[in-house]
Amino acid sequence: MAIAAHYPLLHLITVSLVFGFGAGIVSRTSIRPNICVTSLLLATVPTVAALVWHPMQPHATPLHAELFLIEALIVAMITGLSLQTVAHLYRSAIEHHTARHDMAKLARTDALTGLSNRLLLRELFQDRAATAMRAKNLVALHFLDLDGFKAINDRYGHPAGDALLEQVARRLEGMVRSDDVVARLGGDEFVVLQVDLSDESEAELLARRIIREISKPYLVDDISMSVSVSVGIATAPKLGLELERLLSCADAALYRAKAGGKARALFCVEEDAAIANIAA
Repeated sequence: MAIAAHYPLLHLITVSLVFGFGAGIVSRTSIRPNICVTSLLLATVPTVAALVWHPMQPHATPLHAELFLIEALIVAMITGLSLQTVAHLYRSAIEHHTARHDMAKLARTDALTGLSNRLLLRELFQDRAATAMRAKNLVALHFLDLDGFKAINDRYGHPAGDALLEQVARRLEGMVRSDDVVARLGGDEFVVLQVDLSDESEAELLARRIIREISKPYLVDDISMSVSVSVGIATAPKLGLELERLLSCADAALYRAKAGGKARALFCVEEDAAIANIAA
């Protein structure tokens, strides 16, 4: 109705309102392109249609006809540019969120193996431990250190050593349940967080399986390599519910395991806990 009237000021107000509405839609809802594009077209298509239709009426003068067609062309062009802006803003938003997600993931994962790092391990431990405590179950923390890895690294070089660590990581992931956590702390040190245990014998069974599977030969660049692994185990809530304390206890048990002949799994005992207390 506003477009059909012969009042230039009313036309100007109408077109200005359409532009203002379109600009607001583009700036506020471009991250939801379906809503944005639909709203934009619902506002502009009828306006352009009315501007094109009006000069076709018998009462329209040639000057009015030209002005209306120019207005229609301008609105259509700006609508097209607005749609391009929506696409650009949407792509930029997707790239921004993807980059943030990737950065957050990189900050919480080991770059070499893709396993959890210490930061993510701490976050997952708090969640898993709380769930286990509510169910009155145990949590076991296995501290792993590869036996013989340094010799392989020195003999075949760091690329071969890195490839071996990646294979170790994949084997560990294949031995645990979906709620368990495998993390790499650095070098050849790994941690397996085993949750929802009814007793410590389940932790011992997993530790033995880890030793057996990790000790099987690896093939890196057509070269057969072998390492073993020693494991120190600390359980919660017996030794507390703090990750750093459990790591210290398991590390002390790991030290005893390696000193006693390697390729062994030992639970943290009172002496280990005392050492952990001193270290803390």
